[in-house]
Amino acid sequence: MSDNPTSTAPDAGQGAARDPFDLTGRVAIVTGGSRGIGLAIAKGFAARGAKVVVASRKADSCDAAVKDIEATGGEALAVATHMGELDALQNLVDRTVERFGGIDIVVNNAANPLTLPIGQYTPEAWEKSFHVNLRGPVFLTQYALPHLRRSTVGASVINVISAGVFLRSEPTSLYASAKSGLLAFTRSAAGALAPENIRVNALAPGTVDTDMVRNNTPEVVASMAKSSPMGRMAAPEEMVGPALLLASDAGSYITGQVISPDGGLTVH
Repeated sequence: MSDNPTSTAPDAGQGAARDPFDLTGRVAIVTGGSRGIGLAIAKGFAARGAKVVVASRKADSCDAAVKDIEATGGEALAVATHMGELDALQNLVDRTVERFGGIDIVVNNAANPLTLPIGQYTPEAWEKSFHVNLRGPVFLTQYALPHLRRSTVGASVINVISAGVFLRSEPTSLYASAKSGLLAFTRSAAGALAPENIRVNALAPGTVDTDMVRNNTPEVVASMAKSSPMGRMAAPEEMVGPALLLASDAGSYITGQVISPDGGLTVH
């Protein structure tokens, strides 16, 4: 037990029977939750007992993800949401609270992969990228904040960024720039919200076998797969363990940090 009388650490007195990765009763919003990394995290959280809200642009994709979760005994809600639209983000928060009564976890995973060569940016491209990749996560967190503050289990925000923020990333500079901004927000928010028992961390995947990666040419995909010392792409499901660590009591003393499941691609 901590000597600090103000400690809010999980009670260690429950012994070995307690599973620190258990999310039973917690409510989690997962954006971009209908496919790829987001879908894997949504299913993984539901399997650990969380009530999961699947948010993505397409309603039918959200519905399909929820059916998959419910088929395995999980509880989930589909809310079609465009991360670039602030009203849609407030609606996502409102629908979540209306259905489940609160919010304990926010996973900002949705992303826009749009990029242009340096020197050829357009205001329209900048807006599309930064609205989804930076402004959306920042304001979703802000809209959810009153409910995160009321969480009785210790709230967690996970911002999914990219290994590209630690590389030069010339081909994806627009995307990497927005994600770098989200990393800066992660660190600032972690410091500001720590006194309120709200943890904020980032997940920085390397090359993961998702539609976003597969939309490149086969040559580029092969090069990306071989870019890390492990020499392969990750499966989306390999992101679930790190996300569980950051969302659950297993990571109760982790905030303001970056977890990098990238096969050794970056060192930071």
